[in-house]
Amino acid sequence: MALHKLTLPVRKPWLFVLAGIMWTAVGMMLLWRAYGWLLAMAPAWSIPLGSVSIMLSFITYRFGFIHTVRKNIQRLCQLPEKISLFAFNSPKSYLLIIFMIALGITLRSSSIPRPYLAFLYTVMGGALFFASFHFYGQLWQLAYRKQPYTNTGNPERERS
Repeated sequence: MALHKLTLPVRKPWLFVLAGIMWTAVGMMLLWRAYGWLLAMAPAWSIPLGSVSIMLSFITYRFGFIHTVRKNIQRLCQLPEKISLFAFNSPKSYLLIIFMIALGITLRSSSIPRPYLAFLYTVMGGALFFASFHFYGQLWQLAYRKQPYTNTGNPERERS
């Protein structure tokens, strides 16, 4: 079977759907794992730890992930209208995903105490979850408002 038959061509809006679902799903999975670890702790520790890590996840989203997601949206906007289903991530992103999966497996099998992992997983999971809504916002622009693709993934900057 030729490799080009495996590309599964789709229209560009589907790339925003897939990217958003992936970022949301991974964020929720990390948050769910962290929640399980926090639940096993005494509330006197788990509530403050969970609260601080959620606040830090928003800061991580705001000052880190927002730039990554905007760059990804910009990259997706520059792709042709019909493109491979797998183009919702760049090749470099696929390598990063493999690395992050391996890192997660390594961390979970390590002797690092679960409260530390709960903190890390909540920060990362929350940041991914918050950032995923940029993909849905871009999809909203395309599907419902019938506006063209933005260059930055930030409609406010496009207007100025």
